[in-house]
Amino acid sequence: GTICSNAGFLGNPIAEGVYGAQGLILASIYLIPQRIMMWSFGLAIFSSTKDFKQTLKKVVTHPCILACILGIILMLAEAELPSALTSTVAALGNCNTAMSMMVIGMILEEINIKEFWNRTIALYTLHRLVIIPGIVYLACYFLPISKTVFGISVLLAAMPAGATTSILAEKYEMEPEFATKMVIFSTLLSLPTVCLWGMILPH
Repeated sequence: GTICSNAGFLGNPIAEGVYGAQGLILASIYLIPQRIMMWSFGLAIFSSTKDFKQTLKKVVTHPCILACILGIILMLAEAELPSALTSTVAALGNCNTAMSMMVIGMILEEINIKEFWNRTIALYTLHRLVIIPGIVYLACYFLPISKTVFGISVLLAAMPAGATTSILAEKYEMEPEFATKMVIFSTLLSLPTVCLWGMILPH
């Protein structure tokens, strides 16, 4: 949840809404190293794999990474895919969010409402929504980068825990209830914090 935020499902629309098409392109590039971390070090946390070659193979051949590379190639080549293909890919992409929310909902059903909130969840949410983007803000402030890159970097760093956190925790049987609490509370509290970061950022 700390390594991989919801910079994809939630971050991309926000980046596009605030900075337009250029913001969406920059957000997509921002996601590439995060995806690499997710499917290498992030996956190793759950699976306890120590084989570097196996981890590297998983990263290089993972559909998310291949899709990012293909997307960059198509963008640079200014190629246009058939409308039937693009609409199919878009429809499948829209299903991802709904399916991940269904998984979270099924895990949520097993959690006792009285045990929803605890100090660890509060500390995690503080780190995910305030401290991490604060560090990114300070780093970007002293770098010679454009205001758009500055803003995109901070906004995406301020995203809550991604739904993948719950999905992987469920798959590897590593406290999925706790992971779901992280996702839910950080997502709820990100509504005001993202607005605040948007007001602070240079435009």
